[in-house]
Amino acid sequence: MAGDNCTLVDEFILLGFTDQVVLQNTLFVLFLLIYIVTIVGNIGIIVIVKTDSRFQTPMYFFLSNLSFLDICYSSVVTPKMLVNFLVQRKTISYAGCALQLYFYAGFATTECYLLAVMAYDRYVAICKPLVYTIIMSQTVCILLVILSYVAGFLNSTIHFGAGLKLSCCNSNILNHFFCDGPPLSKLYCSDTTLTHILLFVFAGFNEISTTSVVLISYCCIVSTIFRMSSVEGMYKTFSTCSSHLIAVTIFYGTLLFMYLRPTSSYSMDQDKVVAVFYTVVIPMLNPLIYSLRNKEVKDAMQKILERIVSK
Repeated sequence: MAGDNCTLVDEFILLGFTDQVVLQNTLFVLFLLIYIVTIVGNIGIIVIVKTDSRFQTPMYFFLSNLSFLDICYSSVVTPKMLVNFLVQRKTISYAGCALQLYFYAGFATTECYLLAVMAYDRYVAICKPLVYTIIMSQTVCILLVILSYVAGFLNSTIHFGAGLKLSCCNSNILNHFFCDGPPLSKLYCSDTTLTHILLFVFAGFNEISTTSVVLISYCCIVSTIFRMSSVEGMYKTFSTCSSHLIAVTIFYGTLLFMYLRPTSSYSMDQDKVVAVFYTVVIPMLNPLIYSLRNKEVKDAMQKILERIVSK
């Protein structure tokens, strides 16, 4: 597949955001703070769900798994990005690039499916409350989480396998801050038609199928809410799923913008900003969204902080 004039590479040079030292130092501090908040916030959610009996429900079980996923998802990209702010030669090995892309795609796709599962959970809780505990049993919840990971990493494995055939590159300079599919595809001198088709088909299937589950679930939820006679009941019911709806809108919106566009419309500078949002910022926002909009979670976090301070 590769031409004779191509050069095999064993590492990539990441251009990142800027070559100005002062701006690099500023971005390092900013992204380090974001990463710390991401790790602390998501670990906090996991600890609360595991230790407080009030949160031993399917909704919070899925939320704790989302927090674990966000920690993994963010840690695939952010630590290497932070290191590259501090070093002069910003490189990543070919193997490291391949693994970063593999796990990033796996965790991102898994999060799509997990958010769809959480939407289905809210649908059952609000529209079928009498059989909620039967439908969303512990076994079913665990199975749904496992299936989300299977779907996520099956998708990643397919892309990874296709990418292994494209080992011959025109250049090893990657105009991005991590190894993502669209910027990598610009480096290959071999035919990338199959890779682009696979990306569009599988990314499209994952996005459309999970988005459909979310939309159908929330259409049923909204219909049920409007049939309620009590305004207070309507508000309380909607508040239980509003945090998830916000998280879904932000996450799906950025991914749809990034991956379901013609390759001719890619702009690396613009896409790097969008990529920062869904790889670095969203994992930080999720625990904030769920905690700030949930009184029980806020109270639980406050109690934990009081215990830490009292010690």
